[in-house]
Amino acid sequence: MAGRKAGGGGDGAALAGAVAVLAAANVLNNRIAPRLAPLTSAAATGALLALARSRGITWAEIGFRDPARGLRIGGLLASAVAGVYAAGVALPATRRLFRDERALSLSRARVLEETLLQVPFGTVLLEEAGFRGVLPALVARSHGPRTATAVSSALFGLWHVLPAVDMATANPALTRLAAGGTQADPAAAPLAGAPGTGHGTYGTDGTVRPVRSGPRRPSGAETARVVAGSVATTALAGLLFGELRRRGGLAAPALLHLATNSLGYLFARLAPGDPPAAARGRAAVTR
Repeated sequence: MAGRKAGGGGDGAALAGAVAVLAAANVLNNRIAPRLAPLTSAAATGALLALARSRGITWAEIGFRDPARGLRIGGLLASAVAGVYAAGVALPATRRLFRDERALSLSRARVLEETLLQVPFGTVLLEEAGFRGVLPALVARSHGPRTATAVSSALFGLWHVLPAVDMATANPALTRLAAGGTQADPAAAPLAGAPGTGHGTYGTDGTVRPVRSGPRRPSGAETARVVAGSVATTALAGLLFGELRRRGGLAAPALLHLATNSLGYLFARLAPGDPPAAARGRAAVTR
């Protein structure tokens, strides 16, 4: 293609540089300065685009094309995500999966910050430019589009290791589900208000269980399962996003990605809470 430079060692160095930029941004955004993620991600996105352009990769190859088609596809999928989330929050069997402490512990102002600033500019901007734009464009030059999509999707899965470690603690219901338990496992969330004892509570089987002051921290094995599941599912999501990029440029996966993450914060706040402790205790005793 016109404007391309020859591949080889230069492309390999550019690819290694892109991965290094993404790794540094991942640590900064998840461990060192999360609130500064929009600035970090903007700087990292600029560095990635500069790397790609320095190798002669065009804007169209990166994915800046077909904006109208991409917006149509992404808009339809974003609407579908909203519908699925609404159904999930409405159904008792699934609503616990939406109660994520990372969202529930935030003030309304912070939730708005997450949905309107942190997610669009701290997450979606960099991930789409990096994993659906620059990385596949660099890999495709030497190995073709299919390999490029596979490699970028695998790296996208690994990108989610640190967030998954946090999620294991922040979303106990999801952690129990990943560990092979149930969402409403009474051993993991004992019922309060057992009469006649100051040292425990009645579970649904009538036995007395010790009171815990807060959510149980997941074990190492539970965290590992959550991380493995997150890496696998986000890698598969990367394949889907890659196909959307092929069909509608970066706009299509970016809109779906934005809806998935931003609406997740909003629906976590909308998910009904557990029944009051006293009511749960009375229900357990009468069983």
